Amino acid sequence: MAIHAPTAPTPPSAAPLVACTISRDVQNFDLLIEDMEATLGETWGDLGFAEALAFFTQPDAETLEFVAMAIDAEDEENIVLLTEIITRAKARRVKVILIAEDVTPAALHQLLRTGADEFVPYPLPEGELAAAIDRLRTPEPEPVAAAAAAPARPKTAQNREGVVLAVHGMAGGVGSTTMAVNLAWELANIGQGAKKAPPDPKVCLLDLDLQFGSVSTFLDLPRREAVFELLSDTEAMDDEAFAGAMVSHQDKLSVLTAPADILPMDMISSADVRRVIAAARRQFDYVVIDMPTTLVNWSEAVLTEAHVYFAILELDMRSAQNTLRLKRALQAEDLPFDKLRFALNRAPGFTDLNGKNRVKRLAESLGISIELLLSDGGRAVTQSADHGQPLATSAPKAALRREIQKLAQSLHALGQSSVEAA
Repeated sequence: MAIHAPTAPTPPSAAPLVACTISRDVQNFDLLIEDMEATLGETWGDLGFAEALAFFTQPDAETLEFVAMAIDAEDEENIVLLTEIITRAKARRVKVILIAEDVTPAALHQLLRTGADEFVPYPLPEGELAAAIDRLRTPEPEPVAAAAAAPARPKTAQNREGVVLAVHGMAGGVGSTTMAVNLAWELANIGQGAKKAPPDPKVCLLDLDLQFGSVSTFLDLPRREAVFELLSDTEAMDDEAFAGAMVSHQDKLSVLTAPADILPMDMISSADVRRVIAAARRQFDYVVIDMPTTLVNWSEAVLTEAHVYFAILELDMRSAQNTLRLKRALQAEDLPFDKLRFALNRAPGFTDLNGKNRVKRLAESLGISIELLLSDGGRAVTQSADHGQPLATSAPKAALRREIQKLAQSLHALGQSSVEAA
């Protein structure tokens, strides 16, 4: 079986194949031919459906990065063969771009669930194939590494030893509350839709911005006087009192809102914060903390107690300057600055080369590693907050929601592997 390029025959000295189109007849997809040639030159070939299965077993397939499977309505009758091609490609660690014209949603859904990595409609929008290839080739940030210190969980129902995840914005409006709320919600629904999944973990969200905390607004929850009473005397707090001060969102997520009135940030001490976190860890598998932007006398307590401390910033001067100030302050006090895991919100898209260079320069100038890139949620985030719903409810297909969902899955998977290793 021979691979052939749609143009002139590939000379013997040509570079190895990095991609192939797979279709019933590639001549039916002339725009695909043009885009493949523009993007990859002579380093791609063309296969029929039956040829593809055999080709994956040949040595030439070792250099493949991805395949572009082009289908139309006539190919739906061969859906079993198409799913087998995708399965075989994934087994060889070859990415799959699905290019479809006039295909029913049911067929698309089945192929995407089988493992296709990207979907592009045909006729191809200008630049969309190149953008999909860039996404496949761009290494994903590894949020799992951010949670390397996360402990095994849980030990018992009475002492769960929950994982503490703090979220701190490097400037106002960078999206730290959006991150905290949606990360907590995704963790609380980690097994949703999975067959024979274990029970969802118990998750609580603590809003420690005592003055202008807005978690209650983001989730449409009442602010209770019991929160003030709890924080006023944590020495007398027991697990029942702690649970009684919380409110529930859709019976899935427990929340300790900010107090109803504006309170001095130094109303609570480091000891108070440690008691609250300890009570939360005993009762929950995950404890997500939304921190105030301001550093206070108990910030060190949260930094010390947190297993992962997410620092959210944007690609602007105020975030850069505040990050530099925070770095100097923590290092001057010999505090664990290395525990911070930086996430860039409203990050440039994959095709924005200038923006990606700015991100690289920002990280280098600050001497930090930006481990998580988050898309610009745009109006979906504003509407979600206004309606008091997580993104999973109000905009489940939003890119930002999927990125936070992937982060939650990575954190949970690491926790599960820690349990199994123990």
